[in-house]
Amino acid sequence: MASNSGRRLNIDNINPHVRAAKYAVRGELAVKSEEYRAALQNGATDLPFKQVISANIGNPQQLDQKPITFIRQVLSILENPALLEKGDVLVNHLGYKPDVLERAKKLLAAVGSVGAYSPSNGAPAIRQSIAEFLERRDGFPANPADIYMSAGASSGVNTLLHIICADEKSGVLVPIPQYPLYTASLSVLNATCVPYYLDEQKNWGTDLATIRAAHEKAKAEGVDVRAIVIINPGNPTGASLPEEDIRAVIEFARQERLVILADEVYQTNVFIGEFISFKRMLRQMQKEQPGTYDNIELASLHSVSKGMIGECGHRGGYFELVGFDPLVQAEIYKFVSIMLCAPVIGQCLVELMVNPPKPGEPSYDLYIQEYNAIFNGLHERATALHKAFEQMEGVECGVPQGSMYLFPTIKLPPKAAKAAAAEGRTPDEFYCLRMLEATGVCVVPGSGFGQKEGTLHFRTTFLAPGTEWVGSIVKFHKEFMDKYR
Repeated sequence: MASNSGRRLNIDNINPHVRAAKYAVRGELAVKSEEYRAALQNGATDLPFKQVISANIGNPQQLDQKPITFIRQVLSILENPALLEKGDVLVNHLGYKPDVLERAKKLLAAVGSVGAYSPSNGAPAIRQSIAEFLERRDGFPANPADIYMSAGASSGVNTLLHIICADEKSGVLVPIPQYPLYTASLSVLNATCVPYYLDEQKNWGTDLATIRAAHEKAKAEGVDVRAIVIINPGNPTGASLPEEDIRAVIEFARQERLVILADEVYQTNVFIGEFISFKRMLRQMQKEQPGTYDNIELASLHSVSKGMIGECGHRGGYFELVGFDPLVQAEIYKFVSIMLCAPVIGQCLVELMVNPPKPGEPSYDLYIQEYNAIFNGLHERATALHKAFEQMEGVECGVPQGSMYLFPTIKLPPKAAKAAAAEGRTPDEFYCLRMLEATGVCVVPGSGFGQKEGTLHFRTTFLAPGTEWVGSIVKFHKEFMDKYR
C-alpha cells in the first residue's frame, strides 16, 4: 500500500504479524504511567499522587530491590579486571571478601573477557556449573551439552518457538491466563496459540480435562499441536504446581507426543509447598517406569531476572533440553549462532546465581542475609496486599503461593461496564486506567493475559516497597464502587 508521506514503510505495509501481536505489560497503561513519572520528575503538582508505582511488570530493581552485594562485586571486577591489581584495597578498604576476588579470577579464566564473544551456546565452564546446579537441585545428572545460554528466558522461548513452529498450522498449548510473551511470539511467527484455561478454584492449577478438550478442539480444526507451555510458578497467577499436576502433564505429553516447555523462572519464589521441576519429575517417572517416558521432549528455562537476584537488565538465562533429537538440537545450535551468543556478562551472572557463596565462605553470611531479606520482604508485601484485597468489595484472591504476582478477580457494577464501553474499553481496562489516574499505581488488566469470558481480573506485582500504595488501592476501589454502583 502506498504511503502519502513518501516513506517506504507505513503502518499498513509492515509485517502484519508484528502489528497483530499484543504485549499488555508494556501497553497503554505502562506508557501513561511513564508520562506521569516524567511529569512528577519535572515538578508537576496537579496530580493526585506523589509517585508512580510500576506494579505492571516484574522489574525488581526499578522498585528499589537492592542488588546482591557478592554478585555486583564480582561483576565489577569482570568489567574492570585491572581492579585485581589492587586486591588489597578491595579487601581492606572497599568491603570485598577474598572469595569475591577468587570467583572473578575463575570466571575471567573461563571467558577470557566479558567483552569477547563466547561459543554460541555459552561458555563451557558456565554451562558445566549450571549442570552441577541442576544435579544438586533435582538429584539427577545434567549434561552441559544440553544447556544453552540465552539473553534472559524470553530469548530462550523465542528460540524454541522458532524451532517448534513450522507454519501457521503449528499449534502450541498455552495456559490462560498467561504471560503474553507466548501469545505475542506465536503471533509474530504466524503460528497457532491453543489456549487452555487454568482452574481458579484450584489455586490456578492445571486441569487435565480442560487441556485435553482444548487439544482435541484444535486437532479437529486441523491444527498440528506440537507443544504445551507450563509456567511454574505461575505468571500472572502466582500458582505453584503440586506433584500430581506435573505428573499429569507429563503423561498427557507422552500420550499426545507434545514437547513440554517448562518456564521455571520463578522457582525460588515459592511461599507455599516446594518447587518441583519438570526435569526432576520426568526423571523420577522414567525411573519408576523404565522405557515409558524415554521419548518425552522437555525444554526448561531459568533466568537471573526474577527470584531474589532480580537482575533483569543484565539479560542472563539458560534453557536445558531433555530428550531432543540430536539433529534438531543441531538446528537449535545453528539458530542461537545467528545471534552469535548471549551477553557474556549475563552468562557470568547466571553462574553466580546457580553457584552462590557456600556456608563457611567469606561472603556467605552477607549473601544469605540479603537473600533472605528480599524473600521475606516479598512474602510480607504479598500477604499485606492479599489482606487488602480481602477487605475490598467484589474482590477475590487466593492466598499468595509464589512468583511475584497476585491475580485477583474483580466484580464491577454494570454502570462501570457501561462507562467502559462508552470509551471503547473492556471493564478491567477501564478500572485499571482509573486506578492509575487516581493513585499512580500501574497494574495490568486481566484481559492482557487472557481470562474466562464473563470474568475480570488484574495482575499486580508485590515488589514495590512500603504499604502506603496498597492503602491507596483500597481507597480508590471504594470510591470507584460507590461512583458506579
